[in-house]
Order: sequence, then structure tokens, then C-alpha cells
Amino acid sequence: MRALAVAAKEAARELSRAPTARKNAALLAAADAVIRRSRGILAANKHDLAAAKKAGQNAAYLDRLALDPKRLEGIAGALREVARLPDPVGEVTASWSRPNGLAIRKVRIPLGVVLMVYEARPNVTTDAAGLCLKSGNAAILRPGSDALHSSLALADAFADGLARAGLPRAAVQVVPTPDREATFALLALDDLIDLAIPRGGPSLIRAVAERSRVPVVKHYQGVCHLFLDQSAPVEKAVAIALNGKVQRPGVCNALECLLVHRGAAAKLLPAVGGALAKAGVELRCDPASLAVLTRAGVKAKAAAPDDFGREFLDLVLAVRVVPNLDGALDHIARYGSLHTEAIVTRDLDSARRFEREVTASAVVVNASTRFNDGGELGLGAEIGISTTKLHAFGPMGLQELTAQKYVVQGEGQVRI
Repeated sequence: MRALAVAAKEAARELSRAPTARKNAALLAAADAVIRRSRGILAANKHDLAAAKKAGQNAAYLDRLALDPKRLEGIAGALREVARLPDPVGEVTASWSRPNGLAIRKVRIPLGVVLMVYEARPNVTTDAAGLCLKSGNAAILRPGSDALHSSLALADAFADGLARAGLPRAAVQVVPTPDREATFALLALDDLIDLAIPRGGPSLIRAVAERSRVPVVKHYQGVCHLFLDQSAPVEKAVAIALNGKVQRPGVCNALECLLVHRGAAAKLLPAVGGALAKAGVELRCDPASLAVLTRAGVKAKAAAPDDFGREFLDLVLAVRVVPNLDGALDHIARYGSLHTEAIVTRDLDSARRFEREVTASAVVVNASTRFNDGGELGLGAEIGISTTKLHAFGPMGLQELTAQKYVVQGEGQVRI
């Protein structure tokens, strides 16, 4: 692992001075290679899927792991989108002059070597590789064992792009073993690795945070709430709740808890709950919401105490009636995971209070929680969604993979 990290450090130095055109050429060539090698990538993914099914993984897990031609097109498209984005390296973010004549600039620079530790999401391999390359960083990628064959196949395609552009293959490396001790060995190399980003379940995040000597930015669990305010339109509430929960229930920005204003529960819950139940969602309700849904003939069950604040990653949703906006804010403050929180309302004052008082990496008004995603927010792709406020918060794109240095220009000044 040390040899792998040394190679990454050397590659990072070369990437830090690579011209934008060369990095873009590598990204475009990598995108083409993903499509060209699709048969081999899908065969590797089929191997991973078979092993995951044999291990008894659930449908949501298998969905995160699965690749198909459409998803490969999406992976290639994300690489092309990153190529089109402005290069952050060398960007001057601020400048000013001092009374003694010194000219000061703040300039973006790469972080160096980024270690990405993630679970069964093969697309993270190329998203992380592409973003790190464009921002001048070398990437060491440690996928979960279930996604290892898929990730190695995708990384081989990416390496083809690097080679075609004359950039070092060591700029993107996949740890070739599922042994957890390899991860722990990398996390000890604070002289070679500049940042670790764990992306997965609570046990993975804890293991990385507890064992790392490298700075860690956490992509923690997504306990995402949707609050239906008293003025929420029924059709809009139904559409946003369905999209948040049903489109892809196994992802971190999927909806996990529905909060409904008590003054609108009788109007909203039967329609929203009925649509969710019809879509196959199991509703786990507090007494007030259970009573409303039962009267309306909507299938639901009583929630257990630990259903609130839980990331289900499945077609399961916690439901609670709250007295008002203050009640929703209190619930989110207690049970939220700083990931994504949303409100549906016609009331501008309620929307502004929700925006102002909710602490989360993304606060969404009258739209689905599913939009907290690098691609959807115009970042091209994301290396993860940081729930750590230092140094990045929310989807981590190119700018979040840089630091800033001060450049001081003088004409012979000395300090007195």
C-alpha cells in the first residue's frame, strides 16, 4: 500500500502542473473507453451482482451495484460534463493590496492525493477519478468487495484515457484487494495521502474515522425529511414525496421521513400516503398519522421508536404529524443527518424560515430531495456529499477538491 501511495504522490505532482487541455483530453478519452469496453465492464458487473445475490443482499443494494448500457452512457456523459467544466486549478478567488504595496491573491491548488473508500457503487469509481483528475489530484480508490470487479474494469477504461493523453496511470489506482487491512494501512499514510473520503454506511464511516491519521471528510448517512406545510398543494406534495421515496430508494438523497403539518394532515395524508402505499412503500406512522391513514383506508403500521432518524434505503418511510413549522424544525434538528431537508409550501415566510433555520448540506423548497446531487446541481459529477462542515458541505465537485494558497507579490518590501 505504501508503494501504491508513493506512486500516487508522484502522479499528483505531475497532475498539478498538467494543462487543462491535457486533462480534458484524458477525460474524453476515458469516456470513449467506457463505451468501447462496455461488454467487459458489464461482464465484470455481472460477476459482482451474482456474488451479491448469493450473499443475500436486498434489492436496493443490488440496484446501487448494477450497471447496464444506460448507466454506462450516464457514466461516460458525466466524464464529458466534467471535461466541459472550468478548471479550478489556478483560479484567483480574491485579491487585494496592502498599504505597504504588497499585492495579495488567493489561488486554488489541488489537495494532492485523495483516498476514496466506498461501498457497492461502481459509478463512484469514475466520478471520483474524473473529478480528481480535473482538479489536479491523484485518486486512490478503495471500493467495497462487492463492487471490486466492476470498479477494476471501469478503472482500466479510465487508465486508457490517461495513457492516450500522456498522463500517468498512477493518477487513478484501485486498491486491488478486498482485504480491510489494506484500507487501514492506507489510512495511516498521512505523509503521502492528503484527504480520505468514506462514502457508505455508518459502520464504514466509523471505521475510517476511528482508524485514520489522514484528514477525513465524511459522506454520512442520508436521513432526509420532507415537511408538508399547511399550505402545501396536494398534487405537488404527492409528486415530490413519490419522487423522493420511490425513484431510487437505495440512495443517500432518498426520502426517509415525511412530516405533515397537523392543520393539513386530513387533507394531505390520504392523498400522499395513498400514492406511496400504492407504489409499494411501507408507511411506519406515529399515532396521529396512523389514525388519519387508517380512516382513509390506506395501509400503514405503527412506527417503532427507532424508525425516526433511521436511513431505510428501501421502500419504507417514517411518517409523523407535527403541530406546525416549529415542530418540523425541532424534529429535523433532533433526527436529521445534515444531508438533505425539504419543504413543500405556498407560504414565503415558512419557506424562508425553513431555509434559514435548517442545517443541512442542501435545503430544498418545493422540489424533491433527489436533487441534492452533483450532476443535478451543475457540478458535472460528485465525489460524495459531505455531511462534514469542514472544509466542504454538500456535493463535492471540483472546487471542493481544491485548497487555496496565498500568493504575495512584492517589490523588495521587508517587515519592520
